[in-house]
Amino acid sequence: MEQIQNGDRLLRVLDALSNPYRMKIIEALAEERQFVSQLARNLGISRPLLYLHLQKLESAGLVKGHHEVSEDGKAMKYYELVPFRLLIDEKAIAGAAKTVTLKKKEGNDSSRP
Repeated sequence: MEQIQNGDRLLRVLDALSNPYRMKIIEALAEERQFVSQLARNLGISRPLLYLHLQKLESAGLVKGHHEVSEDGKAMKYYELVPFRLLIDEKAIAGAAKTVTLKKKEGNDSSRP
């Protein structure tokens, strides 16, 4: 199980978890892997909306999707959790902050408060 220590990765994970539907997706997938249609029904949201949430979680490295062919020949995509551990305390944040990439905007003096 991976402990997230990189600052940029931590920010992506926290951003991905900042939505209640994405937290519910994590909850559902913690029990078992699920097909997209099953997961959408269980959460009461449309498949297109679910895919948007799954993409965010997948880009943060929290879930992964796989295709399978059902008995009737349909291609179905299922998702499962990628094991992770998220420890948030002052030391973890201070350590991760050392690896955060700050993006400077043109014409913006980042030294000013």
